[in-house]
Amino acid sequence: MKNYDIFWADHHLKLGPRTCVMGILNITPDSFSDGGKFFAMDHAISQAEKLVADGADILDVGGESTRPFSDAVSEEEETRRIVPVIEAIAKYMSIPISIDTTKSGVARRAIEAGASIINDVGALRMDADMAKVAAASGVSVILMHMLGTPKTMQVAPEYGNLLSDIRSFLATTIDYAVSQGVLRSRIIIDPGIGFGKTIHHNLMLVRCLSAFASLDAPVLIGPSRKSFIRNLLKATDPKGLDPSLESIETGTQAIVAAGILNGAHILRVHDVARTMTTLRLMDAMKEIPYASCD
Repeated sequence: MKNYDIFWADHHLKLGPRTCVMGILNITPDSFSDGGKFFAMDHAISQAEKLVADGADILDVGGESTRPFSDAVSEEEETRRIVPVIEAIAKYMSIPISIDTTKSGVARRAIEAGASIINDVGALRMDADMAKVAAASGVSVILMHMLGTPKTMQVAPEYGNLLSDIRSFLATTIDYAVSQGVLRSRIIIDPGIGFGKTIHHNLMLVRCLSAFASLDAPVLIGPSRKSFIRNLLKATDPKGLDPSLESIETGTQAIVAAGILNGAHILRVHDVARTMTTLRLMDAMKEIPYASCD
């Protein structure tokens, strides 16, 4: 796995030797795993503090659910949800805050409030001004692959060749971002686990993360409590579709471990504390060269 150093503003992410953890803070009433739990301002701030105390390297704040078949919310409503929280936590938290949005207006307001990463599941495609905002602000950018939109992505997703199709998509979006003024050294890629993929597609992505090494960018994955884990466990746990079940988090950690061994630089998760335990062990495993097995 190649190591990366990302420098911007007052932040520095050293990616590779130690896997980094992005803690999820959904300020939404309808996210699939924790919708409504942190919708109130005081609950959101308390959860942010917990994620950081548990070891998060990045805090990812979102005000619109991107679960399958979800409906979009207005820019005004999304802004109303996230800006006060970002303003509050940015005053005393030193770690980078990421804004999970596809809207340039929301990204702009979030950056003004203290965010320093744009996490765009639309990879700059869903808002013509998003690339301009990213370039002008000098923030780091996460470009994710998604087949269609959250409303349509899980309707019979198909690929000619999963890995080459996603690799080609990400290469094109990287080139576009750079052409708009985003620094190449501040781009992170995400193959989009759960965003227009079947169970087999998701497993293949985790197993074959090395297929994206040729893009020469840090790789982020977000498998946390996703439906493919819940569906795989449904046969052994009749309640397996409930994201809050212990078995689902255990399944998440299994995928996290596989992701680390196969080349993930950043993990986007709900449960930071358990993920920190997993990554300490798996990062130690990474230090053992394959040649030692001969």
